[in-house]
This record gives sequence, structure tokens and C-alpha cells, in this order.
Amino acid sequence: MSTIALTEFELPTPRTIWDMVGKHHIAASAYEIGREKIREFARSVHDDHPAHTDDEAARKLGHGGIIAPVTFVSIIGTAVLPELFANLLIGYGLGDILHSDQQMVLHRPIRVGDILTSDLCLEAFRQAGGSDIMVTANDITDEFGEPVATTKTTFVARTGGRGDDGGFGDLLDGIMRRGG
Repeated sequence: MSTIALTEFELPTPRTIWDMVGKHHIAASAYEIGREKIREFARSVHDDHPAHTDDEAARKLGHGGIIAPVTFVSIIGTAVLPELFANLLIGYGLGDILHSDQQMVLHRPIRVGDILTSDLCLEAFRQAGGSDIMVTANDITDEFGEPVATTKTTFVARTGGRGDDGGFGDLLDGIMRRGG
């Protein structure tokens, strides 16, 4: 019987947020844009531009049919939040962070029938003044791989991980992941 020295085994290294900087995660599922979802979103944000509800009005502006309001991209970002925390923002949950900055570049309007995919990336992580500052990017492409939108989001959390929020973070996390 032979024995193997412990040094021959490579022990798994725990992943930390530091290890995730520069890493990408492609969202597991795509988001298909529906006509009624666009109309519903436009109503919910009180955007009454006719290009969001009326095909003819959108066509007069040079589009093939209704287009989503610019801020509709936030729906796609919200849909991939669970994957962002599970795969890149290691050690944090929704209740741990403050959404401090958002930048959006819309490469083209979001249209009915688009099937959009997210490529998430943790672009930067730093600590300053007792806070963890994380910058993420979400490159959203259509079913042909063409860019539709790019978002950059800055999150801030207390250094040291989870705070005592009386379960509020778990409640928010449950709402975002399971809708209630």
C-alpha cells in the first residue's frame, strides 16, 4: 500500500471578493422582451411617450414598433442580481449594500422580441474609510451578440461584511430572488 504525501494534494482556496475582480459571469438565462412588459413598465414609471405604447407612433420615429423606455434596462439588471451576488459579489447580500451610483449607455433602443443576455463583471473593489466599494458592469447583448446596453453600478458596504439589520436584508433578498 502506498501513501500520498499531503503536499501532493491541492487544497481548494476559498473564493473572496478580491478573487472576483476582473472576472465575468454570463447570466444563466436570457430575458425576452414582451410588448406588454414594455407598456406596463412605461405606465409604472409614468413615461407617457407614445413610442412606448403605440406601434404607429414608434414607426413615425423610425422604429419597427414600440420601444422600451431607457430605464427599462433596470429590469434586466434586477433580474440578474441573484447571480451577481452568488458569483461575483462574494460574501455580500442585497441587505448589505447601498446602491450609490448608476451609469447607463444605451447602444440602441430595447425592442419587442429582443432576447437579451447579460455579461456581468466585477470591475473594481477597494476599501476606504471603513467601506467596501464595488464597481460592476453589465454588458447586455441581443440574440445576435450585438450590444444593446452597458451599465456600470457602484455599490458600497461596510467593511467586515454583514451588518445587523434585524433580518431586513434577508427580507429584501427574498423579495428580489423569489418575488416575495
